Amino acid sequence: MTDADATKPRRIAYLMSRFPKISETFILYEIVALEELGHHVEIFPLVCEREPVQHREAERLAARAHDIRLVSGAVLAAQVHWLKRRPRAYLAAWGAALRGNLRSPRFLVRALAVVPLAATFALRMEALAIDHVHAHWATHPALAAYVASRLTGIPYSFTAHAHDIYVDRPMLREKIKRAAFVVTISDFNQRFLERLYGRLATERVVVVHCGTDTSLFHPPATREPGPWTIVCIASLQPQKGQVHLIEACRRLAAEGVDLRCLLIGEGETRPLLEAQIREAGLEDRIELLGHQPRHRVVELLGAADVVAQPSVVLASGKMEGIPVALMEALAMERPVVATAISGVAELVEDGVTGLLVPPADPTQLTDALRRLYRQPELGARLGRSGRERVVQDFDLTRSARQLAERFMAGVGGRGAAG
Repeated sequence: MTDADATKPRRIAYLMSRFPKISETFILYEIVALEELGHHVEIFPLVCEREPVQHREAERLAARAHDIRLVSGAVLAAQVHWLKRRPRAYLAAWGAALRGNLRSPRFLVRALAVVPLAATFALRMEALAIDHVHAHWATHPALAAYVASRLTGIPYSFTAHAHDIYVDRPMLREKIKRAAFVVTISDFNQRFLERLYGRLATERVVVVHCGTDTSLFHPPATREPGPWTIVCIASLQPQKGQVHLIEACRRLAAEGVDLRCLLIGEGETRPLLEAQIREAGLEDRIELLGHQPRHRVVELLGAADVVAQPSVVLASGKMEGIPVALMEALAMERPVVATAISGVAELVEDGVTGLLVPPADPTQLTDALRRLYRQPELGARLGRSGRERVVQDFDLTRSARQLAERFMAGVGGRGAAG
């Protein structure tokens, strides 16, 4: 690779499970940041999403996404193409995918769809002169990147976040071995993978934090007077732990705290949470706002007195990575209360950039919220320190630049076809 090659903008293919997905802002804005740095990104979702609420930037990028349906002439033609042109590589990719997912019926069924889609992606990637393939999530998207790389020789990498390595890990060792490099979003995750895969993970896995736009998420000039406001931004899923926040609100309201709590997000636990709110008699204090676009999230965070993230670890091992919502809150100098799980402490240092409590402990969650209610000066200090931490270690442009440097170094590296 010449010096000129080392500095020229790259053509990068991004693979993900669904796009655009409103709860995965970290992927959307990572793509935006890479393009602002001069690189061109082609978007290859396994499923093109059609959510009713979208961030503004998603509309533009969604129009460019490669919407390939599994049952289509394009997919059939791609299988015939690779069978004729590179039969050994094509059959080897199928063999690896089937063997690697054999122990999990759920993953095996999905592999039957991912491999033909990946072969179709590979054909388009060649036509588009893609330099590097990057996937978000170590599961199905990483499998698609693996297959596309085996067929084309284009180097690939992937970002591992949370449940994609904590719960099910089909053929993860093979994916890591074939990758030019692997990104993960926390030191916790890096140590986790090193315990599983030893030297292989030590050599291949690098930490690049997800980041937030610190020019958009900044301290508001003023705040309207009103009830003491708690904001929680998280999809409504069991591991997000909103049930414990509602219980904490019930206890604080019983003590006479004039509060309101805004839950931003959507998901499977909505009926459970609605019932809990009704039983606690908090319908006039707790609102389920559903999905909200980015500009509205900025407004709601600006009105918050505290941001809570009461995540838990499920019996399956499913849990958070480092929630981007906490980065956004701290960037706006909002004090945060979060649970001490996975890599959260790398962002929220207890007593320095926020308050940490044990997971699934509404008593200590209540105590932490009460402490911030009674000591607004503590919240202000934590918020200021929190923004400093985000600007230093979790800034979106900085993280995108680190990724881009890896993409440029990866060209011509691993990923030889076969």
